[in-house]
Amino acid sequence: MKIINSKLHAALDYLTVVFLLAAPELFNLPEMTAMFTYVLACTYFLLALITNFEFGLIKWLPFRVHGWVEVVVAFALIVASFYLGKTDGVFSRNFYLVFAAITLIVFILTDFRHSKAD
Repeated sequence: MKIINSKLHAALDYLTVVFLLAAPELFNLPEMTAMFTYVLACTYFLLALITNFEFGLIKWLPFRVHGWVEVVVAFALIVASFYLGKTDGVFSRNFYLVFAAITLIVFILTDFRHSKAD
């Protein structure tokens, strides 16, 4: 059941950027995890800016491709979570495992076939 349309997905992407930018302070993340989180926020922001959906600025990347990029990122986050867990502790690992799971859930629930920006 695809309950997230492109407009809601775009809004969620920008909310994700805000969350990631705030997370190091909110959760007192260790230094390496905090730096990784800031880089991830910038990555999400750039991805949203170039995606062809309602809140994309450049509208270069097809929305469907945007979705597959997020899947790749989610699996990369799973791998990164174990690295961060070894360097920064269990909370860092769990933070990124949960974030990866949420990313995959949003992917599953999003209808990537249509974008109202098309």
